[in-house]
Amino acid sequence: MDTEKLLEMLPPITDTNRGFWEGTLAGELRLQYGDSGTPRFPESPVDPETLSPDFEWRRASGRATLWSWVVMHQRYFPAFADEVPYLVAFIQLEEGPFLMSTIVDPPERLECGMPLEVVFEEIADGRVIPKFKVANP
Repeated sequence: MDTEKLLEMLPPITDTNRGFWEGTLAGELRLQYGDSGTPRFPESPVDPETLSPDFEWRRASGRATLWSWVVMHQRYFPAFADEVPYLVAFIQLEEGPFLMSTIVDPPERLECGMPLEVVFEEIADGRVIPKFKVANP
């Protein structure tokens, strides 16, 4: 994997998403909560229900479910040129929000509804990304 190209693909750290990225550095998956009490991902500068700009970051359980996936066989992104084929997973967190990630050491056969848990991979100094693995039963 081309780390420099991968870093270019990541969003810049802002005041709005800093809590998420600080969480990954601490080995925590964090979700943003506003006045409505509804967890959200991706982050937003206002609560979509109340439009309040006030929010806090809370640690998520790290548990999730595999909702869907695709195995990419084309070199769509230069950062993954040496990684073809690679797996892109659509994951629903136990708290409700969905996110795109990947599954490390995936089994030969994946199934929708498969339980997952978060793991973290440091890709560069100061940047850690969440990935998922199949949860132990």
